[in-house]
Amino acid sequence: MSDAHLRTLGWVGGYLALALAPVLLTLLEGPPGRGWWLELAVGLGFLAFAVLCLQLVLTARFARVESPFGLDAVLHYHRHMTVVAAVLVLAHPAILIAQDPGRLDMLNPVTASAPARWGLASAGLLLALIVLSVWRRQLRLPYEVWRVTHGLLAVGVVATGLVHVLAVGHHTDGLWGRAVWIAVVAGVVAVLVYVRLVKPWRLSRRPYTVDSVERLPGEAWRLTLRPEGHRGLAFRPGQFAWLRLGVGPLSPREHPFSLASSVFARESPEFIIREAGDFTSRLGELEPGTRALLDGPYGAFSHTRNEGAGFVFIAGGVGIAPILGMLRSLADVADPRPMTLLYANRTAQDRIVRDELEELTGVLDLTIVEVLEDPPSTWEGERGTVGEQELLARHLPSRPARYAYLLCGPPPMLEAVSDSLERLGVPPHRIDHEQFDLV
Repeated sequence: MSDAHLRTLGWVGGYLALALAPVLLTLLEGPPGRGWWLELAVGLGFLAFAVLCLQLVLTARFARVESPFGLDAVLHYHRHMTVVAAVLVLAHPAILIAQDPGRLDMLNPVTASAPARWGLASAGLLLALIVLSVWRRQLRLPYEVWRVTHGLLAVGVVATGLVHVLAVGHHTDGLWGRAVWIAVVAGVVAVLVYVRLVKPWRLSRRPYTVDSVERLPGEAWRLTLRPEGHRGLAFRPGQFAWLRLGVGPLSPREHPFSLASSVFARESPEFIIREAGDFTSRLGELEPGTRALLDGPYGAFSHTRNEGAGFVFIAGGVGIAPILGMLRSLADVADPRPMTLLYANRTAQDRIVRDELEELTGVLDLTIVEVLEDPPSTWEGERGTVGEQELLARHLPSRPARYAYLLCGPPPMLEAVSDSLERLGVPPHRIDHEQFDLV
């Protein structure tokens, strides 16, 4: 078994152990004779609370935690586990009420006991957190506002949930019960201090400045930074970083962008950023010398983790950014393996880095296939969507199972391309992808 698999199993096992520890250890010292259904309801409540505490860890961007999976996968799991925690939270009172309908009064904030009110407060804050996250765009909530609100709600959910557990009192009075919940509180506080204070302070000691801002086709910008007083960012090809521009380390105004530069150009990290209607539409106003902070690198999407006889890169729109970084890194070591790039855009005007890609064909054994969904009448390249099986079949290598396939683009494109590749005989373990819509 490889080291990567061992790390993955280790983190999964650790997560399960931490999630189940409050349930197992506190139930060991619980009051006897209360009935199986009552203890099941209590156990589900403890499990829900443990999962919610671990949510803070998943979003803390610990590099050692996300490295086996990729931060995009960790955040995807985080979203799903929030729903799981919500189901557990609802099951907790539902079982109690089903066992004794007289407990229905605990759902009424007026007649409920103080411990029940704290539980209702925690459940209400969790519901608000989910609603604002799922319908953020429909509510037209700016990302920075959502992020601050999301963080405050998350802390509120955990704080009120903890008060509920302690106020109820069962399973928290014994030695193990006290030890478990003291450890839970200490862990939550430690994570919050690290995320909100220690990590921003460390980032502020490794600042960057904006070196240049260049307008690109397709309503995009090329942003190049310069490290101030340090050697720059060491990263793997295809990784990304969270970027703050012109603000302090405590500001919520930060966004994730893929590194488009070669790993051998760590002193001039470059980002390809498409305007998306938020602060990205004001990138042209940035002046050289503007202070910048980088939190990274993150992500497991890289050709270095997906070796093969050759590579097939498939990018949609600004998804070309991490793939450009990989191609540049491969060119810097004169990698001789055959490579194919399928680059999909809606129109010819949306092609962002066409010149850079053409230059790479003179260094690498690289074939570029451009695909336009809405091409001009004079277009001689591929037409349609890059996920079409017939289109892909025309450009795959003769022995496709020997190649590594790296995909980056919007989720519908990734799903369509992955399905078509598998139907064409590409093993699923040969396909790696990254969504560029993390937030």
